[in-house]
Amino acid sequence: METVLKREYTLDGLCCPVCAQKIEKDIGKLEGISAVAVNFISKTLTIEFEKQERITPFPGEALSIIQGYDTGIVINEKSRKQTLKKDKPETGLKPGFRPSPLQAGIALGVLVFAAALALNFPAPIPLVLFLLSYFLIGGEVLWRALKNILKGQIFDENFLMSLATIGAFAIGEYPEAVAVMLFYQIGEAFQDYAVGRSRASITALMDIRPESANLKTGDTIRTVSPEEVAVGDLIVVKPGEKIPLDGTIVEGVSSLDTSALTGEALPRDVESGSEALSGSINKNGLLVIRVTKPFGESTVSKILDLVQNAGSKKSVTEKFITKFSRYYTPAVVCAALALALLPPLIIPGAQFSAWIYRALVFLVVSCPCALVISVPLSFFGGIGAASRQGILVKGSNYLDALGKVDTVVFDKTGTLSKGIFKVTKIESNPPFTEDDILMYAAYAESISNHPIALSIQNAYGKAADPLRITDAEELAGQGMRVRFDGSTILAGNDRLMAREGIAAVPRKTQAAGTAVYVAVDGVLAGSIVISDEIKPDSRAAIRGIKELGVKTVAMLSGDSLAAAEAVGKDAGVDQVYAELLPQDKVRLLEKIGGAGGGKIVFVGDGINDAPSLARSDIGVAMGGVGSDAAIEAADVVLMTDEPSKLVQAMEIARKTRSIVIQNIVFALGVKALILTLGALGKAGIWEAIFGDVGVALIAILNAMRAMGVKRSS
Repeated sequence: METVLKREYTLDGLCCPVCAQKIEKDIGKLEGISAVAVNFISKTLTIEFEKQERITPFPGEALSIIQGYDTGIVINEKSRKQTLKKDKPETGLKPGFRPSPLQAGIALGVLVFAAALALNFPAPIPLVLFLLSYFLIGGEVLWRALKNILKGQIFDENFLMSLATIGAFAIGEYPEAVAVMLFYQIGEAFQDYAVGRSRASITALMDIRPESANLKTGDTIRTVSPEEVAVGDLIVVKPGEKIPLDGTIVEGVSSLDTSALTGEALPRDVESGSEALSGSINKNGLLVIRVTKPFGESTVSKILDLVQNAGSKKSVTEKFITKFSRYYTPAVVCAALALALLPPLIIPGAQFSAWIYRALVFLVVSCPCALVISVPLSFFGGIGAASRQGILVKGSNYLDALGKVDTVVFDKTGTLSKGIFKVTKIESNPPFTEDDILMYAAYAESISNHPIALSIQNAYGKAADPLRITDAEELAGQGMRVRFDGSTILAGNDRLMAREGIAAVPRKTQAAGTAVYVAVDGVLAGSIVISDEIKPDSRAAIRGIKELGVKTVAMLSGDSLAAAEAVGKDAGVDQVYAELLPQDKVRLLEKIGGAGGGKIVFVGDGINDAPSLARSDIGVAMGGVGSDAAIEAADVVLMTDEPSKLVQAMEIARKTRSIVIQNIVFALGVKALILTLGALGKAGIWEAIFGDVGVALIAILNAMRAMGVKRSS
């Protein structure tokens, strides 16, 4: 969740992924900054400040750092209104398209270059034409390289291309020099196009942003920004419109398409009194909704914030690539320098021009853009694909970790079971009757919101008179103690009875559910059996998790051992632990997860299981739609009550991780091969161009596959 000490900025004009890494590193060194993340894909800068007073002067300080790398970058603070504006398409040519001066210059340079190659001019006209085409095509690159050198920023892609092409001119390889610059510019254009396509596609995956709200005031309806609507206001949602804010329906009957939130295609029927979540689409019927949350706290805002800011939490792989690229380029430049100078000095008969040419191959192929762009793009695409399936992943680090899971631990109630309890049996000890037992239990549980307590109150069917209750006390993990009409009533599990010195006789009926014992003034009066039903989806989820190779699937529960084992056996889990307090769950979680080397996932409701969610490597909250506590506590939020969504999340994570590894192996493998062949004189400038531009484009296109990841059927 966003705090007052966290700000997000847009970096319009950011086009260099290596520069993005350097900007992130340098801004992180500023005093008063606790955390910083630059997302090249979304062109955003996220800052966490240590003190409130550091926020105001920050943009100016950051601007000087940012423009030290590129004067064309503009920094703006990102408001919620900006977040909600439709992204401008970044693909294709718009009607009335006019080329920029740079594009016109490159086009003219290509014509001059073609003329120099095709026509047989006498010397020195070809050299003049090659030089003219070179400056027309690569003048901007040369200018950026010169400016960065003057600012102390040497090892970037502009420097590499400038040094390589100038070197080619120096040894008389004029066509290769111009070709390197031309294909570099073409590669940059395709790279921007591909990244723009992916950015637009990922944005489309979460296109749930409301444009406006129909505010109803008296008998008038006016269209306003969702931010202008206050809690308690009435809004009107027509058929086909998106619900702009969370609220409760006060008039109308309809069906809501919640697929953008949950990934579920089946519409949800609603009527007066039903909850309506922002981002849902009203399929039919006119709805009047009373707003319950301001726009900044609505479901649609939280989901968008989570997805768009997920890139600020970088995966281990992204951090490795960032660190790798800092050393890779300088190392290759030094190797190129050694390759150009040492062999001619050592090997008899070796010519400087031949070895300089080989060194130029090193320089052209050394740019790390293929990795710097494709790795975060893969994770960003995977997160977008997961969100389309109703799975919110809060960061690349969690998506990466989901691909390395070997242990999954479930909570029982509300996770593997429905959490909808019913009283299935009442047993009484004379002189108490079954009605007495139900009444005492209902009054004892009347101040509790636990699902078991609510089931007893529902079975009683009457409103408890609060004047008959005094000295109510809830005993965590055990039950309730109250004074009712002057008598001390206990309602809870056998641990509560044992604590109070009351013998609770075990009953075979416990196997069908959870037993709640009732004692009156120290005497066991009877018991109530509460049954919970397993979710139909749970068996498929456990089976799917095991098919993915997860070694251990366990279940933790605060219920009785018999009730927990019944659910665990039905679901197919490997290990069942029951009668646990919250601290016991954390202890067992550490024990279960300590055996293997992989990641451990805990799946709970995000409220009662907060300690376990925090202790696990990846905390997963079930049924997160509209639940503030679930979204806050968990690393991954499954937007429905289906455990099988975890299988989808793991499959998406593994596919995304596979794509990342493919790109790393492919890019480094091709570059290593061309570097080796170049050093041996078996590869020239054209192969080096493919090793830079071609590899980057292929890696980006491969990364875009992460956006379409779906669960296999």
